[in-house]
Amino acid sequence: MSHKDQLQRKIKLPKTPERIVSLVPSQTELLVDLGLEDKIVGITKFCVHPKNLRSKKQIVGGTKGIRKDRIKELNPDIILCNKEENTKEMISDLENDYQLHISDVNTLADAYELIEQYGELFEVQHKAAEISKAIKKGEESFRTYIKEKPVLKVAYFIWRKPWMVAGGKTFINHLLEINHFKNVYKQTPRYPEIEIDHLKPVDFVLLSSEPFPFGEKHRQEILPYAGSSQIAFVDGEYFSWYGSRLEKAFQYFKELREELQLSD
Repeated sequence: MSHKDQLQRKIKLPKTPERIVSLVPSQTELLVDLGLEDKIVGITKFCVHPKNLRSKKQIVGGTKGIRKDRIKELNPDIILCNKEENTKEMISDLENDYQLHISDVNTLADAYELIEQYGELFEVQHKAAEISKAIKKGEESFRTYIKEKPVLKVAYFIWRKPWMVAGGKTFINHLLEINHFKNVYKQTPRYPEIEIDHLKPVDFVLLSSEPFPFGEKHRQEILPYAGSSQIAFVDGEYFSWYGSRLEKAFQYFKELREELQLSD
């Protein structure tokens, strides 16, 4: 069996994988929703959905650092990685001993492609098609809803110490654009560090729930530098998880826009 991942790397497997290690939380959730939970043998400590999964599977580390000895004991048929969430060093080390599928998701089109690839890779094409169809239905409905809504300027914060925001060429920025949010840091690639006392003027400062868990004390910290900008908390999983969580994302985006309109 021969497949390709999203980096166009060839994956050669003697049979459909039966033992899977997933090093990406959103992809772990996708596997479960594809009906593959029983085939998952290893996950990261950040694979928090579904909630009970970490109590049933071997934790092999995080997304940036893994226990290779634990992976060896699990003897996986394939390891699922991501170009952005996992380090080059980790991937280079693992691919010497294991078959890897590496995802690269920056747009919804990429997300749909990944779901299709998993469908083929694990022979669950029908379920993969169902998930994609549900996401596309939500996307279509939301695009109709948001079409006449005003474009709002935003800064989307992902980290503290140092202060970091989502820039351009990211999945987060792609979803911000679909939401009619103009990312004022779009011209800076990936996830730039910024000086909080030089925060650009925006309609809304968006504080994400992950990877850094922003809370009220951080809102108070930013407030002196926000000027007339309003500050709002957003669910980071809906803006950065690109698997089956997208089925719920567009309803969340609609509710978020309604909340922002009320506070405008």
